[in-house]
Amino acid sequence: MNRYYITTPLYYVNSKPHIGHSYTQIVCDTATRFYKQVKGVEAFFMTGTDEHGEKIEEAAIKAGFKQGEEKKFVDTIVPLFKKAWEGLGIEYDHFIRTTDKVHEETVKKVLSVLHEKGEIEKRVYKGWFCTPCEAFWSEAQVAGNLCPDCKRPVDRLDEENYFFKTSKYQAVLLKHIKDNPSFLYPEIRRNEVVSFLEKNELQDLCISRPKTRMNWGIEIPFDKNFVTYVWFDALINYIAGIGYTDDRKRFDSIWPGARHFIGKDILRHHAIYWPIMLMALGEKPPEQVLVHGWWVMAGEKMSKSKGNVIDPMEMVSKYGVEAFRYYLLSAVQFGYDGTFSEKLFVEKYNADLANDLGNLISRTLSMVDKYYSGNVPENPKPAEDGLTILARELPAKVAKDFAGVDSSAALKDVLQVTNAANKYIEDKAPWKLAKTDKDALASVMYNLIEVIGIIAVVLCPFMPKTSESIWRQLGMTSDVSSVKFSTPERKDDLWAIIPSGSKINKSTPMFPRIET
Repeated sequence: MNRYYITTPLYYVNSKPHIGHSYTQIVCDTATRFYKQVKGVEAFFMTGTDEHGEKIEEAAIKAGFKQGEEKKFVDTIVPLFKKAWEGLGIEYDHFIRTTDKVHEETVKKVLSVLHEKGEIEKRVYKGWFCTPCEAFWSEAQVAGNLCPDCKRPVDRLDEENYFFKTSKYQAVLLKHIKDNPSFLYPEIRRNEVVSFLEKNELQDLCISRPKTRMNWGIEIPFDKNFVTYVWFDALINYIAGIGYTDDRKRFDSIWPGARHFIGKDILRHHAIYWPIMLMALGEKPPEQVLVHGWWVMAGEKMSKSKGNVIDPMEMVSKYGVEAFRYYLLSAVQFGYDGTFSEKLFVEKYNADLANDLGNLISRTLSMVDKYYSGNVPENPKPAEDGLTILARELPAKVAKDFAGVDSSAALKDVLQVTNAANKYIEDKAPWKLAKTDKDALASVMYNLIEVIGIIAVVLCPFMPKTSESIWRQLGMTSDVSSVKFSTPERKDDLWAIIPSGSKINKSTPMFPRIET
């Protein structure tokens, strides 16, 4: 694979972004940087906003906009997302909105093609509908007039609509999932979808809304009385944004490497409806769907409707973007739920960043300043020991762990070397060697500088500003992200990456301890 296509889901713009959104963005940003730096391949990263549907209509009216002014409303919310992503250091290649002309044209083309192929038919729908979830439910699924997912009241519907024949593809989809074990990651989500498909009969998907009930959406091209169901509309962004209708050559060069990063609450849409839509169009399903867990607070999933969300920009303003990225990437293994609280955040910040990483850099550079006037010494006694072996192995370990999207394991690898380096300082006691053994001192300081240089390189996808700051303090003027570090297939290490004689530029402490 020489090109990766990384996507986030489209975020619903009925209110500003929260920590769940920011986690997905940071993971995708990290993955994009990782593929470019480690694997040396092209990576195209797309994100965007989902702007149609009943929840948007309701939010617009609640915000004081009149019916028909939904576009004006979403135009006030979208900049909040773009500003948040800029504040989090997210470097995406394209931002798509479902109100973009190219997206609307692609949705209409997809609908027309499927309709002409007989994959869509009109029939009467009778059942339950949950407006907050934008989901239909059968009689068997609803108990006590409450949505099975969000537990809020559902509405009874009896109306004519258009249906996409998803049921005919059930066996084909199941075979695809079984034949491609990496299609759904992690395995727990793959098993969940396989179990669902084996135990349930897939229902056809209602893909329209009558304008008499909901007007804010993309009009069905073959029936002016209906608009498109928001989920059918939103999923098409993944192909709309890379040239499906306007640049087929570009689409064919990007789509084979598609990797969708999503939360587990939208698994069914991406693991069942979306691949079936593509199969019906005659296109290949995405290469992979990677599913992360929820962030919980006091045992409950964070959600805008519950009002228990964390504003990521408040955390960034208070503690800095790099500390925020570090917590989200290190505190939970991808695919599992993570617990967030400011107390846990501060504890991890102080332990990992202030006491370990920040302390290692500060004390090492201070000693180089003191003993060598800020110049990295030659190593008169080259020899491998526990620390140098760990440091040489670090790039391959990080590459292997994050190849499985396990940022927590990758950062644990970095922390292991950081701790070993701090212990190395205590064991070697450079302040004593300065009085008794100048050669041993030079060797110790050289080794520490090389360890910090390797840490700077491997941190780059995860904490780009921290990586760059360390790199500059080590006297390096090149672009740290251009250093291609090891993969398990490439056994080269990064030892001697900082040349002897380099002039360090020690700055203020990078992660000052937070007093509580």
